[in-house]
Amino acid sequence: MQHTSGDYHAGFACFVGRPNAGKSTLTNAIVGQKIAITSAKPQTTRHTVRGVVHRPDAQLVLVDTPGLHRPRTLLGERLNDLVRATWSETDVIGLCLPADEAIGPGDRFISSEIAALKAKLIAVVTKTDLVDKRHLAERLLAVQDLGDFVDIVPVSAVSGEQVETLVDVMIGHLPSSPQLYPEGMITDEPEHVLMAELIREAALEGVRDELPHSIAVLVEEVIPGEDGAATKVFADIYVERSSQKAIVIGHRASRLKDVGIRARREIEDLLGARVYLDLHVRVAKDWQRDPKQLRRLGF
Repeated sequence: MQHTSGDYHAGFACFVGRPNAGKSTLTNAIVGQKIAITSAKPQTTRHTVRGVVHRPDAQLVLVDTPGLHRPRTLLGERLNDLVRATWSETDVIGLCLPADEAIGPGDRFISSEIAALKAKLIAVVTKTDLVDKRHLAERLLAVQDLGDFVDIVPVSAVSGEQVETLVDVMIGHLPSSPQLYPEGMITDEPEHVLMAELIREAALEGVRDELPHSIAVLVEEVIPGEDGAATKVFADIYVERSSQKAIVIGHRASRLKDVGIRARREIEDLLGARVYLDLHVRVAKDWQRDPKQLRRLGF
């Protein structure tokens, strides 16, 4: 059913914050389904993944952006451009500040970057399950001095505490608008992009710190299963050097097998079907610095 604009509010919101401030975990908690890649490695979200929250009188579209950081490579610069473009198109921005860490230069840098935007700014104090009441109170006071926020909301994506409250607050700042997405739609990313993200997340798990940006995943082909047969997913994991390829594959392919098992389970959950996952690791020399390869890998 299409709503008319007067009584209906809809718009775009995104969470920003330095790496590991809890942005993706919070997005997932709000949408109630795993849509954004979460990883202990910074800057692992590469695609603008949107989650849609439906309410009888409103629709909140969450845009997941990569963390803003000081760029070192062409990929880094593209990510930052993507971030700024996304921010300029959102109605509400939630600045995520972890409750268990003091406000630092990174938070101030991002706060100053978003201050000039026309979006309504909300400070979201995340990971409240990790601190006691006194520390939380101190953190909330410190946050007040950081910028000009229309609201400050403490929340724990892990325990679910205040997640609904945060959604209510964000919806309260959305403009009057007709519905933007059909009912029942949770994310507008094509499924193969989500699959690639799930494979990438599994490949990053347990890899030493030198690899996070060197892994890209391309889902080459998906063949839906007929009559109860498994859906076949063929994907390539790209690294920049053969030494990295050896790390991803592991001793006697043990790591790659683990990656496959973990990613397959996640993809089966996503598709609601049995999946046969075929993974290959390939070397694309220095792909992060090569515009042609970046384009081919979807950047």
